[in-house]
Amino acid sequence: MYMLKYVLKRIGLLFLSFFVIMTICFVLVKLLQPELPMLGQQAKAELARREALGYNKPILEQYAIYLRNIITRWDWGTSWKIDYLCDVRKVIADRLTPTLILNAYSILISIPVGILLGVIAALRKNKPADHIISTLIMLFVSVPSYVYAFIVQYLLGFRLNLFPVMLSSLYDAGGSWFSPAMIKSMALPVLALSFGTVADLARYVRAELTEALTSEYMLLARAKGLTKTRATLSHALINAMVPVLPMIISLFLGILGGSMIIERIFAVNGIGSLYIKSIELLDYDVFIAASMFYTFISLSSSILVDLSYGFLDPRIRMGAK
Repeated sequence: MYMLKYVLKRIGLLFLSFFVIMTICFVLVKLLQPELPMLGQQAKAELARREALGYNKPILEQYAIYLRNIITRWDWGTSWKIDYLCDVRKVIADRLTPTLILNAYSILISIPVGILLGVIAALRKNKPADHIISTLIMLFVSVPSYVYAFIVQYLLGFRLNLFPVMLSSLYDAGGSWFSPAMIKSMALPVLALSFGTVADLARYVRAELTEALTSEYMLLARAKGLTKTRATLSHALINAMVPVLPMIISLFLGILGGSMIIERIFAVNGIGSLYIKSIELLDYDVFIAASMFYTFISLSSSILVDLSYGFLDPRIRMGAK
């Protein structure tokens, strides 16, 4: 019952926060938005669309129309620059798949590699393997992902010619996201995104597992006759994963935000590059919708992180006094 109340409360706060952020974003954008020029032969269609969106009315009335269109028709406005007179929903939907695939590949590669390096460093504490892994962790955490993007792009793409430097040629050829050529071309942006995530996971796993290995319940497990390997797998590693696994959810959000720059560098036609392009071209409706996409992901991730503690550890009961 406590958990159900807590979940409902957090969902309610999520929608309240989402509404407040969207209101602030909409009002500020409308205050900054200049009068859009009318374009020749399409002037009538454009004028009709503007009137339907309430561009000739006060800001609060425009916002009321905006909310009504979202709730009743899932209409997030119109793109005036990126894809002229196209529904913003379609503009974002067309670019959603590349972003999801890029981030999913990065997470799927980063999780096992990061956990493995963290486990090795913890089991070999203060030994050469631990020193090497810890040094690499410090290096990977300190350097932004776009620096790795330029490095892998130059070394693996340009110098060694192992992977395509850009994805634009595959887009032009109509390449499928699940074709071998496209999967190969995704290697460089996925690799650039994975360095920091692997380092973060390895650092947390090493810290948690090191603490677990020196805990009293490990001494009790060894005293009961369990081997070091059995005690580590059955007790230390499981307990160390309780704070680490929820962190993976938050890492997905970090990768999603970092992929904005990566998508632009490798010409990935995803949400991140669309978001930056909407700022450059002042395509306001696209900017608001993309901003709310990232806002919803962020708010949802925070709820999932909190709830995951209760599911992973039965001793934790969210909302209980």
